[in-house]
Amino acid sequence: MDGSRIIEPIPTEVEVPDALVRRFAERAADHDRRGEIGFDNLEDLRKAGLLALAVPRSKGGGGITLRQIAQIVARVAEGDPSTALILAMQYLQTLGIAASGTWPEDVREEVFESIVQSGALLNALRVEPELGTPARGGIPATRVRREGDRWLLSGRKIFSTGSSALHWGVVWGATEDETPRIGQILVPLDSPGVRIEKSWHQLGMRATGSDTIIFEDVEVPERYLINFHESGSNPETPILATAHTAVVAGLYDAVARSARDWLIGFLKERVPTALGRPLSTLPRFHSVLGEIDGLLLTNSALLDSAFTKIEDETITQVEAGQIKRLVTENAITAVARAVEVTGNPGLSQDNSLERHYRNVLCGRIHTPQADAVLEAAGRTVFEAG
Repeated sequence: MDGSRIIEPIPTEVEVPDALVRRFAERAADHDRRGEIGFDNLEDLRKAGLLALAVPRSKGGGGITLRQIAQIVARVAEGDPSTALILAMQYLQTLGIAASGTWPEDVREEVFESIVQSGALLNALRVEPELGTPARGGIPATRVRREGDRWLLSGRKIFSTGSSALHWGVVWGATEDETPRIGQILVPLDSPGVRIEKSWHQLGMRATGSDTIIFEDVEVPERYLINFHESGSNPETPILATAHTAVVAGLYDAVARSARDWLIGFLKERVPTALGRPLSTLPRFHSVLGEIDGLLLTNSALLDSAFTKIEDETITQVEAGQIKRLVTENAITAVARAVEVTGNPGLSQDNSLERHYRNVLCGRIHTPQADAVLEAAGRTVFEAG
């Protein structure tokens, strides 16, 4: 990591410049078609001082709140949601490390310094081919073992958002003990034995670079083994769960708002010869736009409620999951309606709407997924009764 690349001072006002959002939007189609991370976008975020905003002020960062994180992520998502998702993971993992009671202070300092000084990116690496998402339980196949005075890590993580853009990976793994202990392993991803396998060939969010990261006897300093515990007894405060649901939901809501803006422009500009006036003059399209705005208005209320309750520490996991599910489904429905009423132009790769549609569908995949949310909500009703 090049420590000479100092980012600009943290801005006092937390906002993403309009020019930056427009630039991301102009690049989005190319990144999407190539299925490659927008490294130019990430560099712009670094130069603008945005990558270190979630680092505490006492450590040289911006110390922004969760609500501010969501606002910034949503703003970036208006330009390119793939870049926004990488940024969201940067913020959420930084927030988690800052709030953790188990990270050694020297390791925490090392990570924060790298973010502030050179814009180092990090993300948690948790999902595995056989296990799937860890939210549904199980012990990871990624293992760390001791050989003499060395700790060696082996395994693979799929759906690793940011992959080749990351400097740090917070790897979910287990020891090779008879009764495995589970924990986090901090790994500098430029370490010998780490390689990236191109595996992200998805319908949407194609520029997240969510490829497979493979670890082959990667030597890890013992101080980077963090928060190891027996399965089912995690002492770490799970602050990221509700934060993640709210921020990710806001990202996909922003995708729907970009689709709405495209639809408005299309309806104003489209003047069929037989009609002789813009489609925006027809009551049919007024009704469609009213329907979309109603869905997005509901989302605004749900997200505001989520952040208020998170701030007040009154939100439950069930409620957070329901809000994420509802906001995501409303966003998908809103974009689908825009596609439905625009016909071939809405599905053309020459227009951004079809990309918005592919991207917004990915909101369903993020944890917590709808079936788990609904099951938990129903079970809670009977447990409380």
